Amino acid sequence: MALEVVAQTRKLQGTGASRRLRNAGKVPGIVYGGKKEAVNIELDHNALYHALRNEKFHASILELTLDGAKEQVLLRAVNMHPFKVQVQHVDFQRVAADQKIHMKVPFHFVGAELSPAVKLSSALVSHAMNDIDVRCLPADLPEYIEVDLSKMTVGHSVHVRDLTLPKGVELALRPNENPAVAVAQIPRAAIAEEEAAAAAAPAAAEVPAAKQKAPEAGADKKDDKKDDKGGKK
Repeated sequence: MALEVVAQTRKLQGTGASRRLRNAGKVPGIVYGGKKEAVNIELDHNALYHALRNEKFHASILELTLDGAKEQVLLRAVNMHPFKVQVQHVDFQRVAADQKIHMKVPFHFVGAELSPAVKLSSALVSHAMNDIDVRCLPADLPEYIEVDLSKMTVGHSVHVRDLTLPKGVELALRPNENPAVAVAQIPRAAIAEEEAAAAAAPAAAEVPAAKQKAPEAGADKKDDKKDDKGGKK
């Protein structure tokens, strides 16, 4: 079910009109694209602000109700106030069912705790990317792309082209582009501890030899005296 957005046509334009609109708890915006002209719109600030906190709102086909008429749109841009919790402006783009769209889709990581890297080597799996650009028809737009990390080993990465994409979805990448999505590495602290333990092992092995009883002082002199007496005889 598509997420809904309610808006009204905005008649007054300009900086002063937008300021008064924001003071009244509204957000100025625009909807464009398709075969229709761009339309300036206004939305309720609180409803829009809470919708923007939903990750799906940023990567889903939305149903915009504008003056009672419904159409499908994508969220394309959001401008926030530099320090206030206030949405300053929002852009929506119309979509057509038979035209492919270009969209960022978030990754959903699963299985890291089951991977050999984590279970056998106590490695940390870090995410190098959180989303990816894709192209598809509006009806094929996925909510997310799953990244299975259950087979990761230490020192290896999962790359974008290793992923299984939903039907009808293609990557928006250059021919030779294949960035890493996740990497498994041993923490530096653990490596430092192992190196310290390895360095300490030979030193520990040398300690018993060093503690062996040294020859008594003067022993050599006593032997020399005995030899001297023997020589006199």
